Amino acid sequence: MKHYFHPMSRGASTAWMFHELDVEREDVIVDVPGGEQNTPAYRAINPMGKVPTLVDGDIVVTETAAICAYLADRFPDRDMAPEPGSPERGAYYRYLFVPGTTLEPVFALDAVDFQHPVAEGAGWGDTARALATIESMTPEAGWALGEQFTAADVVFGGTVDFCVNLFGVEVSSRVTRYLDRLRDRPAYRATHAGSEG
Repeated sequence: MKHYFHPMSRGASTAWMFHELDVEREDVIVDVPGGEQNTPAYRAINPMGKVPTLVDGDIVVTETAAICAYLADRFPDRDMAPEPGSPERGAYYRYLFVPGTTLEPVFALDAVDFQHPVAEGAGWGDTARALATIESMTPEAGWALGEQFTAADVVFGGTVDFCVNLFGVEVSSRVTRYLDRLRDRPAYRATHAGSEG
């Protein structure tokens, strides 16, 4: 299993996931500042030229949430995902998909002063809706799905953490406490050296 990433990218979340799982893999650091993600060799693996990418035998998985979901299901004994078909699975999917489809687009566009279209017509809504969504999805205590830490926390919490650190998104004290709990995890600390948090 090969994990192509750069530690100062969204790949920090997939590296974090690997540390939480404590499974063997080959970490391949892609020299993003040097443009290695745009070489023909890397684009043959990931045509988007993005990191992270996971190669597991003949299987190629791209996108942070997809990699984390794949790994959680690949190693079910690590309890990083609710059982398929369980009532928690719906909430789990929401925690996996809202970050990449809604939160990051909103805050990335805000960072470049993009004028959002009408919120009802944009798949990502707008800043106020994204912040309200973060607030509603953030647990007061524990983790996204309750007592058990899961891939939902890596993806949702990792994305919120990323947006706070990179884009300066201001969040409530409730969200800050959740991020502090995430940042206290040994696997987070092992993969986020130099994090603003």
